[in-house]
Amino acid sequence: MFIRARLMATAAIAALTLTATGPLLAATPDDTIIQAYTLDDIISLDPAEVFEFTASEIIGNSYEPLIGYELDDVSKIFGVVAESWELSEDGMTMSFKIREGKKFASGNDLTAEDVVFSLVRGVKLDKSPAFILGQFGLTAENVDEKIKQTGDY
Repeated sequence: MFIRARLMATAAIAALTLTATGPLLAATPDDTIIQAYTLDDIISLDPAEVFEFTASEIIGNSYEPLIGYELDDVSKIFGVVAESWELSEDGMTMSFKIREGKKFASGNDLTAEDVVFSLVRGVKLDKSPAFILGQFGLTAENVDEKIKQTGDY
């Protein structure tokens, strides 16, 4: 009985496949993102840990950075989460103003506190991406002192 039911299901799928004249498409809800990848190189989807190709692309499509750049001219930098930024006269301190109105998928506001948390966490976890922040002299020992929130945004 099981074999007969399985053969009938296989025949139904084959018939559906043979009668389809083009790609079968499903409607995607407006608030849904669908991405398809080979997942064999993904170690994590934690932005503080991701460093391999596939996960980096997924993170790039799922999270917004402080700043971005034009793909055809990387010298053209623009704010994404950051509304603006300033470099101190001695070149040792960079201050970012977070764009008000940015939201997490949950609907919660994105604030300076969230940005500080993410940067500090990334340095303290000391996974592959942390070496980039380490080039600015940030370490697990000094990051709480070096990355500070000075206002809500």
